[in-house]
Amino acid sequence: MKNHAAKMLCLLLAGLMGLPWVGAALADDEARGGGTVRLVSTIPVTGTPTNASGKMFVFDISWVDAATQRYYLADRSNAAIDIVDAKKDVLITQIQAGFAGFTGSNDTSGPNGVVVFGRPGNQFLIATDANSRVVSINLQTGTVVNEVSTGGTPGLRADELAYDPEDSIVMPVNNADTPPFATLIKVNPQTGMLTQPANVEGVDRVTFTDATNGAEQPQWDPRLHRFLISIPEVNGPGGTGPDGAVKVINPHTATVEKMFAVHFCQPAGLTLGPRNDVLLGCSVIFNTAGTAWTGLTDPNTAAPIQAILDVKSGHVEAVAGVGGSDEVWFNPGDGRYYTASRANPGAVPNGSNPPTDPVLGVIDADSLRLLQLVPTFNTPNPTSPPPRGTAHSVAANPRNNQVFVPLPANNVFPNCLTGCIAVYAAPGGNDDK
Repeated sequence: MKNHAAKMLCLLLAGLMGLPWVGAALADDEARGGGTVRLVSTIPVTGTPTNASGKMFVFDISWVDAATQRYYLADRSNAAIDIVDAKKDVLITQIQAGFAGFTGSNDTSGPNGVVVFGRPGNQFLIATDANSRVVSINLQTGTVVNEVSTGGTPGLRADELAYDPEDSIVMPVNNADTPPFATLIKVNPQTGMLTQPANVEGVDRVTFTDATNGAEQPQWDPRLHRFLISIPEVNGPGGTGPDGAVKVINPHTATVEKMFAVHFCQPAGLTLGPRNDVLLGCSVIFNTAGTAWTGLTDPNTAAPIQAILDVKSGHVEAVAGVGGSDEVWFNPGDGRYYTASRANPGAVPNGSNPPTDPVLGVIDADSLRLLQLVPTFNTPNPTSPPPRGTAHSVAANPRNNQVFVPLPANNVFPNCLTGCIAVYAAPGGNDDK
């Protein structure tokens, strides 16, 4: 099975490299010191006592702390935060802190978002959970410091989040609420203690009344001293509308100061790049007619993109050739963006409608050119009895340029029968710095 999986990956990669525009872009990148990204290892994820199947199928956002070379994954199947040594590529531990686990619906499950702050030796992890729960965990002891509530609809989750180190504020987003909202929570940077928010609009809550398909990834932008957040759809029908946005939030006034329009994208993931750039992971594939692509029977061609937003000017530039993304990540170590594109358009159905070929997208952050599409894995849809898992999470270690993509349990990738974290890298580009 290992040989079969390796051969399959090589054939798929070779096919992609045969595309002239991909090959030319990659050749230019290699001249600047890059290289072809490939699968280098897989890290098995073990089941926790609360996981009856013993397998990881459902997970959410991941994070790399460069200072300690630790990778953190919100693992819903195991109701835990998985912690990986991102230098040695081994699972270190799994922290269970009363998370909801996977309930059958992502909207009521957890953990969801993860972020780490503090210096090595005094670090804390903030994670979000169902029932609007935000929990602080002492990483030195693996114990809960305290937890607070964002006061959303009972049972629904707090989702993705970001941390402002200038003001010691964490901002989680209640994505499943209608309308969605963000909460500004004060954090003691020395103890990790969270202050219970008042959950009052204009004080510590920002509601996105025009968001008609949730609110997604926030990031703290030290260039603007503001939070950014991706809004997939603005005043649309609820999932297929062409108009989305990135909103700029002032953490001192709990208000939206500015909104950048983003079209034909439905932005989900958001990561800060070089210059004034932000990469947006476009979650919906639109066709050449400007409507949501419906699959192989669609009379119009799919036109997958990722979007680069200049947060100073508001200019948006499309990177063509990859789409259907959730989390995206900029790696300053190799100057590349990485996209977890679970719904990239495919020619072969994987039980999905539209058909998808999940990939790791590789984009040069300097030239803004797509370099590679590297195969990942989704379980078929529908899947019975386990829930469906998709490769929608990505993070990179800038000190060795390894890229981590969690995969649901499968027998295609080696050492992944219980779920795994696939590790990708370019040969010669993974020396620790």
